[in-house]
Amino acid sequence: MNRRARRAGTSYLLLLPSLIGVGGFLLIPIVVVAWLSLHSWNLLGPMRFVGLRNWCSVLSDPEFGHALLVTLALTALVVPAQTALGFVVAMLVARRRGGSVLRVLYALPWMCAPVAVGVVWQWMFAPTGGALDAIVGRRIEWLSDPVLALPSVAAVSIWSNVGYVALFFVAGLRAIPREIFDAGALDGATGWLRIRWLTLPLLRPTLFFVLVTGMLAAFQTFDTVYALTRGGPAGRTDVVAMRMFSEAFDAARPGRAAVMALVVFAVLFAITVVQHRYFRDRTADAD
Repeated sequence: MNRRARRAGTSYLLLLPSLIGVGGFLLIPIVVVAWLSLHSWNLLGPMRFVGLRNWCSVLSDPEFGHALLVTLALTALVVPAQTALGFVVAMLVARRRGGSVLRVLYALPWMCAPVAVGVVWQWMFAPTGGALDAIVGRRIEWLSDPVLALPSVAAVSIWSNVGYVALFFVAGLRAIPREIFDAGALDGATGWLRIRWLTLPLLRPTLFFVLVTGMLAAFQTFDTVYALTRGGPAGRTDVVAMRMFSEAFDAARPGRAAVMALVVFAVLFAITVVQHRYFRDRTADAD
């Protein structure tokens, strides 16, 4: 065995623990879900192979289509807002004295359990005795109004995730050499020009990571919705995760839930690929 082959063998041997983790916690569950999508099962009796019947049923189900649209709407509300606010927070605390304490405080909502956060905000949104109605001075049905329910859930998600997003932007800002900003200042790049032409282009890798992880988290939103609205009113907050939970456990149809999970996986994969190509091309142009 030559030296190159030995080095390759050693490399794969060192990668083996990670490969086992990827296979055990990522690849194998996908295969199991795909297999389950082809079977009918009520969680108690024996499984029965039904082929593509679950797929046809789910893809023609208007309730699943509605849940997918609600999830996309929630993602459109949450991801841009939490990204923009996280960037603003990072700019405010990145180079300030005592910034480490502020970063911990901003990250606390993200570290709290989503169900606990949902319970607290359910009290905040309560039409009788709620904190928000006391501040506004009139009764507003934040969670039972079909128009306000989804924005209210989105506001809670944004509040929970802004600190988490800001941490990554702070790390990205600290990785930018100070000399670049000094050189830009000599060329007249100050204020908004500095942010537009220096900060944002240099933060593209961080921005890509924040957008992808934020989108994945928004599509998986369940605990907050479950604690606040249970998918109501009138299905206005019936996100895909709630629909999958209902199908798998309330209706005892895990085969249909598996199909929904695979459809969501395909949608997320496609969006991530588009984002990757977008940022890859612009990062290469900047270099």
